[in-house]
Amino acid sequence: MPEPTPYWKKNPNLSEIKENLSWNFPEQKQGIMKIIGGNSSNFSTEVRVAEYINKTYPFIKEVKNLFPDSLKTKFPTLPNLEFYQSTESGSFDKTPEFCRSLDGSDFALILGDLTKNSVTCVAISEILKTTPDIPILITRDALDLVAPESSAFMDRENVFIVASMASLQKLFRALYYPRPIMLSQPILPIVETLHKFTLTYPVSILTFHAEKIIVASSGQVTTVDIDKTSLTPISLWSGNLAARIATFAMFNPKKPLDAMLASIQEK
Repeated sequence: MPEPTPYWKKNPNLSEIKENLSWNFPEQKQGIMKIIGGNSSNFSTEVRVAEYINKTYPFIKEVKNLFPDSLKTKFPTLPNLEFYQSTESGSFDKTPEFCRSLDGSDFALILGDLTKNSVTCVAISEILKTTPDIPILITRDALDLVAPESSAFMDRENVFIVASMASLQKLFRALYYPRPIMLSQPILPIVETLHKFTLTYPVSILTFHAEKIIVASSGQVTTVDIDKTSLTPISLWSGNLAARIATFAMFNPKKPLDAMLASIQEK
């Protein structure tokens, strides 16, 4: 009898996947990655992740932090920092300059730490909707923020989502997706739903459920037992995993599923 779920693979050889994709890393510095995130009272994760990328992947030509200008006095003048108009609450405002902020970049990582206000929601959603071609990864509270506007950009190509099941649940509800994700579900219906969802929308997803890391893209789903990795349910959302996915995906643009799987193997 054929496999009931031929689109579901379990515990592949991550080292082999990572090695195959690492061959595409350049020998000379290439690529510009921009990190969007932070607000007037919380920006340490964005700084730490930028430092992690620079240290771990020195072949990336430039890693830039994009901050609201409410943080301008907290940093010296540095070429890898860009500041954009902020709201009264200290997060990103919607301006033409911010909407064009990803021009010239090769990958964007929307890392979060964004205040919960409608203006910032619209500003980030506008970037997702109007920036062509550039792969963008959304993670942490950034996905919760833009979920209400998700119908405006979910048909966009090259979107990566690294999110908890609770955040995915909010996204599915905002899209009125007919197959809801339930936190109480066993693994099989979750896999089936992500299979159908990533056929409906051209997004690539990494999440965690039932002690398994789940990645899905173009209808293909792979699960990895978390105890077979050095990751923990907390470290999944630290920002470092998202940074690794962004790096592998930037240099392997036609292999989003493998880019996520390779990233599970910490460097």
